[in-house]
Amino acid sequence: MRQTTDDEAAFFAEHGWVRLGRLIAPDTAAELRDRATGFLRERSKSHETLVDQAFGQSRDIAASDELFGALALSPGMGRNAVRLLRGVRAVRVQVTNLLVKEAGEHGATEFHQDFPWMPMDRSAMLTVWLALADVPADMGSLRFYDGSHRHGLLGRSFTRPGDDQLSQHAWLKELELSPPLDLRAGDATVHHALTVHGAPANRRDSPRLSFTVTYFDADALYTGLPYGQTDGLGLRVNRPFEHERFPCLRP
Repeated sequence: MRQTTDDEAAFFAEHGWVRLGRLIAPDTAAELRDRATGFLRERSKSHETLVDQAFGQSRDIAASDELFGALALSPGMGRNAVRLLRGVRAVRVQVTNLLVKEAGEHGATEFHQDFPWMPMDRSAMLTVWLALADVPADMGSLRFYDGSHRHGLLGRSFTRPGDDQLSQHAWLKELELSPPLDLRAGDATVHHALTVHGAPANRRDSPRLSFTVTYFDADALYTGLPYGQTDGLGLRVNRPFEHERFPCLRP
C-alpha cells in the first residue's frame, strides 16, 4: 500500500477524481482476484434494477473475507482517504464491494453521482475503485466529468431508464470528460461522491473485476433518510455513525 503524493492530492481536489497507479502490489491484487472469483461465482444473476443491468456485485465483502477486510481497514487506506478529502480528521468505511462487468451480460453504467442516496449530513465521501485484473479502457474503466464535484448535489440517477445525470443536466457536457484509462492490476481510481461518473460496457471477452471501498467523514451525522444499509440499525438522527457497520480509521 503506497501513500498518495502531493500532486495526486492536488489533482483530486481540482478534478474530483484521480488515478493512483500501483496503489497495491500486483501479487496482492492477484491474491485478491483469486478470492473474488469464488464470491462472484455465487452472486445473484438478477437484472431487475438498472444497477443490476450495469454490473454484478457482492456487497460488504470486507465482512466476509479477511484479506479484503484488512485492505479496507488498513491505516494506509485511511491516511489516503483523509488526505484526499482534506479537512477531515478521520473517516469511516461506508461500504465495500466486489464488482464485475461481464461482456454480453452487463451494459454501460449510466453517469451519476454517488451521494444523492446517502443519509449523511455532509458530502465529504470518496470511493476507491481498485482493479483486481488488468482493465483496458474498452473493458469499462470509469470515466469522470472534471470538476463536477464543485457543482453540488445534482439529483438521483438509476430511477428509470435513460434518466442519468446527462439527461437531467445537459450542461455537464460542457465539462471535460476524463480520458479512457487503461488500468493494470493494482491500479486504482478514486472519485468524490459528488463527481459525475460512469463506465462503458465491457467489450472484451474476460470480465472486468474490481474492488471498491467507500469512506466518509467520521464526523458526519445521520439524517434519518431511508436507506437500506442503515435502516433498522438504531442510529440516532443528528448523531455520528457510531456503529460496528461503520468502522473508524484515523491517520
